Amino acid sequence: MRYLKDIRDGEQIIGHYLCKQKQNLKSRNGKPYISLKLQDKTGFVDGKIWDINCDIDEFEENSFVKIDGVVSVYQGEYQINIRRLRLSMEGEYDPMDYIPCTDQDIEGMLEKLKIYIDKVENIYLKKLLQSFFLSDAEFFNKFIHHSAAKSVHHSYMGGLLEHTLTVVSIAEFLASKYKQVNKDLVIAGAMLHDVGKIKELSDFPSNDYTDSGQLLGHIVMGAEMVGEKIKKISDFPESLELLIKHCILAHHGEFEFGSPKRPKIIEAMIIHCADNSDAKIKLFEESIQADSFQGEWVGYNRMLGRNIRKSDF
Repeated sequence: MRYLKDIRDGEQIIGHYLCKQKQNLKSRNGKPYISLKLQDKTGFVDGKIWDINCDIDEFEENSFVKIDGVVSVYQGEYQINIRRLRLSMEGEYDPMDYIPCTDQDIEGMLEKLKIYIDKVENIYLKKLLQSFFLSDAEFFNKFIHHSAAKSVHHSYMGGLLEHTLTVVSIAEFLASKYKQVNKDLVIAGAMLHDVGKIKELSDFPSNDYTDSGQLLGHIVMGAEMVGEKIKKISDFPESLELLIKHCILAHHGEFEFGSPKRPKIIEAMIIHCADNSDAKIKLFEESIQADSFQGEWVGYNRMLGRNIRKSDF
């Protein structure tokens, strides 16, 4: 198949792709057209159906479709102008070709996860982490295969595990630079900060927001999940429960970023800074990796609100 990362301006594309988004729109002169977001494991591309005719079959979001179109460049990004489209038939495609996956070694990341759990000296926090990552096989299997986002950073299989480990490593480093920091609380909070993502986002290939994800969000659900585990740990200190839940509820830092609480303890601030740093820097990395044009400038990133330049010299 022709992967989206390899497409070039002017070429004809005939192949099977996953339709992640579909919008029925109208042009300025009132003519209806269809705007799509197509995906394979290498990335996304916009698709446009300007002429809705008998060569365009009925289809819905999260369907596999076979397209016939031509690649063009619009505002610095590739776009496929689709002339024909039909639903893909079973056996015509391999679903794994459409599921983006981490390039990190899963087994290696799992070993690092266990090392961090071993570093925690507080018996209650250690039991809490073990109840998620060692004793709960259903949670663990979802966690290691889940994405960390729908379409922003780490939006691929294994992305949640990769993001969590990076946040833990950054948070541990920051904790070592300051006094009055409980390192066990930092490690535990960093490991648990995004556990609610397994309920906020559906499994691949859809990787979309669930009803509970839309209505509650991963921050609230993560705090609830932690509370449920704590109920099963005898004599878990109430004050410690408040602190670990606060680290989860405050990890987005500000109300305008969806955080129910702002960080009020040093450990929560460290976790927020680690989470924010990895998310923002990963956006830079993914933008540079996805760029297939010649030149120093990658282009405008809407999430970061700026143009990004490669630092080649």
